[in-house]
Amino acid sequence: MKIIKRDGREVPFDRNKIWSAIAKADADIREEGGKDVLASADITVLSLSVEERCQKLNRAVHVEEIQDMVIEELAAAGHMNHMRHYSEYRLRHEMERKSNTTDGRILSLIERNNEEAKQENANKNPVINSTQRDYIAGEVSKDITRRILLPEDVVRAHDEGIIHFHDADYFLQHSHNCDLVNLEDMLQNGTCISGTMIEKPHSFSTACNIATQIIAQVASNQYGGQTISLAHLAPFVDVSRQKLKAAVREEFAAIGKTATDEEVNRIAEMRVKKEVERGVQTIQYQVVTLLTTNGQAPFITVFMYLDEVPEGRLRDDLALIIEETLKQRWEGVKNETGAWISPAFPKLIYVLDEDNIIEGGKYWYLTELAAKCTARRMVPDYISAKVMKELKGDVYTCMGCRSFLTPDTKGLNPDGSHKYYGRFNQGVVTINLVDAACSSDGDEDRFWELMEERTELCRKALMCRHERLKGTPSDVAPILWQHGALARLDKGEVIDPLLYDNYSTISLGYAGLCECTWRMKGVSHTDPAGKEFALRVMKFLNDKCAAWRAETNISFSLYGTPMESTTYKFAQCLQRRFGIIPHVTDKNYITNSYHVHVTEPIDAFSKLAFEAEFQALSPGGAISYVEVPNMQNNIPAVLSVMRFIYDNIMYAELNTKSDYCQVCGYDGEIKIVEDDGKLVWECPNCGNRDQRRMNVARRTCGYIGTNFFNQGRTAEIAERVLHL
Repeated sequence: MKIIKRDGREVPFDRNKIWSAIAKADADIREEGGKDVLASADITVLSLSVEERCQKLNRAVHVEEIQDMVIEELAAAGHMNHMRHYSEYRLRHEMERKSNTTDGRILSLIERNNEEAKQENANKNPVINSTQRDYIAGEVSKDITRRILLPEDVVRAHDEGIIHFHDADYFLQHSHNCDLVNLEDMLQNGTCISGTMIEKPHSFSTACNIATQIIAQVASNQYGGQTISLAHLAPFVDVSRQKLKAAVREEFAAIGKTATDEEVNRIAEMRVKKEVERGVQTIQYQVVTLLTTNGQAPFITVFMYLDEVPEGRLRDDLALIIEETLKQRWEGVKNETGAWISPAFPKLIYVLDEDNIIEGGKYWYLTELAAKCTARRMVPDYISAKVMKELKGDVYTCMGCRSFLTPDTKGLNPDGSHKYYGRFNQGVVTINLVDAACSSDGDEDRFWELMEERTELCRKALMCRHERLKGTPSDVAPILWQHGALARLDKGEVIDPLLYDNYSTISLGYAGLCECTWRMKGVSHTDPAGKEFALRVMKFLNDKCAAWRAETNISFSLYGTPMESTTYKFAQCLQRRFGIIPHVTDKNYITNSYHVHVTEPIDAFSKLAFEAEFQALSPGGAISYVEVPNMQNNIPAVLSVMRFIYDNIMYAELNTKSDYCQVCGYDGEIKIVEDDGKLVWECPNCGNRDQRRMNVARRTCGYIGTNFFNQGRTAEIAERVLHL
């Protein structure tokens, strides 16, 4: 069994330290001449009780949790004087530590023994220098944010797990969350990167190369995900085609031959396909191998929607790019041993529409290829054009993994149509629905009172994010605000107009609807009684966003939070505050957004149909998934799920397994096993448990994670049931 110290280090549990702490309180009482003193055996019993409670949690326990348990055990045993002395001792040391809150954590980061940092982000390697620099800066940012920038009640609620103020490690800077990069504007009208003018490219391969440089620059100037569309690269295929035709004619002339138009076109088309292959490979490998200033590969999503361009040659060229993108992703990338594995990025989104969802249709071959790619590599994810048009009126991509814009109210494009590329999200604050339910003790009147109080606290925290961005000059990130990624503002011009009028969104996140319903109704939200309550919660949150939006002219939107480390933090806080409640706080994680609990038996089609109703009430973003076994030999089943997605839900994905053991060459599913109270990954073929010598890819929160996960998320992954 392990404990987590305040600086993030994970060390073996030592009951003697608990014994010594209680003995110290007893010694103080003896010095005062108190009569309520403890025998050595009494202290041992108390220590064993705390140890037993820790073991039942089945995870690494924070030292603060152990201290809480000591106080509770002393109180339960009637040793109130000891409890007072122990609490005073704890408070004195806590005040001493508050004089500098960053040194210990930073030093443990540098020495590579901060377990919390190691597992904070499944796509960051905290051992390498560039990531450490980002984390060190993040510790400083969090310290200043807590002490100076945020109100005390927001910090307190965040610490207690009542709400979560996301990305405090970047809040010190005037930086936003995620966006849709206006790649079309930057490629067609030119841009500027690191003070160097980049003109409109004259070939598809050059356009792809420029796109990767834009991706890297954008990622280094924000902290969230970004999305580009392949539709913005499609026009450059024909630019290359015309150049290649001219080159073929010149080559024939050089050898004294005359070629027919058909011959020229056939040869040029072969070269076009080769150039598309090279261009897509540039994006694939550049994204995977780039390290941004955040110490990680760019969190980039690539959007693939055929109807984003007009029918004809341009759409066929887009289909050519999509086909090559899917082929290369199906193949994967090689790890350091030369084995083909599944990369985390770029995330791919494929739109299902009338021209590709019907077998025998013009672009059906792309959908079949997408199904094969999903079965092997977990991507692409799927947007239903049919359902999205019903819900939002348009078809467009999310910003990163699941955050969706609201259609603008003014028709911002020159032709009066809605604008999506160049817009962004200001940030996220999440309400812990489970805590509201537990704090109300199941009383509905009290629950709704708490929801009123806590959503208003979320609004206060969100306005801190908004105010932090106000007055930001475009000069802080020229690639974003001056050179076309999001805007073309003048030097010194502030971004304030882009924070209002529904141009950018700001997100009220929510988590744990399933556990919240269990606490309030005694049933899952898949039960009719539970569902009615859960839908009322969703409507309440949407009504709050609508009221705030009307009052402030800021686009508040409800967002199904993609929790990674937060799911573990919330679970720990809930257990600390309310103990173990079956179906509510008995796991080391809580459920993302509105999802059906990972342990609940339900088939894929029922799950998607059920969650579709909740997804419609999460306009700021959400994604549903189904957990499936190895489907590489059952592509018709994958296609059946994709057809169901098209007819029933806006945005969904299939979770498959794609792992590799570098010790024995095993290519399959690496298992999760328990070792001394901790969950570890183990190759089922050779027993390898060295995470440095295996490649594991799992969907954690919309993105695929490849750098392993905290204990809460690992437990959630281990307990997922198959839906197909």
